Amino acid sequence: MAQFKAFAPGVSVNGETVLSVVAGMGGFKAQALKILASKGIADPQPGQWYSQQAWLDSFKEISEKIGAKVLFEIGKKIPENAQWPPEIDNIEKALPSIDMAYHMNHKDGEIGHYNFKQTGEKNGVMVCQNPYPCEFDRGIVTSVARKFKPASSAFVTVKHDDSAPCRSKGADSCTYQITW
Repeated sequence: MAQFKAFAPGVSVNGETVLSVVAGMGGFKAQALKILASKGIADPQPGQWYSQQAWLDSFKEISEKIGAKVLFEIGKKIPENAQWPPEIDNIEKALPSIDMAYHMNHKDGEIGHYNFKQTGEKNGVMVCQNPYPCEFDRGIVTSVARKFKPASSAFVTVKHDDSAPCRSKGADSCTYQITW
């Protein structure tokens, strides 16, 4: 599978997640709503469910018309205002929790996974096996890592591992190197 193609027909994504696209578009909110409507997601609402493929089609159009940088910004918006359980209180717990949140916001079929493995005291690897674009996932992982980075860390970096398989080249996953 490559990016922008749902792993299974009939998969749905919730309205709260769809609305993150609108939030991530900033000043282009009207254009985001127009793109979503053109794909069958008119007036998205919290608590409602929408076709994942229609949402992915929207991402593809956004990528083609506006560019990958906005996909990164959209990805960053998803975890920015999310509520986290009190036990998720550090980066080592937060990064693996992305997979749980991903599954809570999708239903009705195979959607893939976010698999985090800590590889050192202040680094790890995230393999994103899902149909979303590379820059969108980099935005999600970056936002979560920044939100939960330890006070002793001055920065967080999230780099796409260009030596690993990539969805933009038809693979099922992308890999990100994370340092904090």
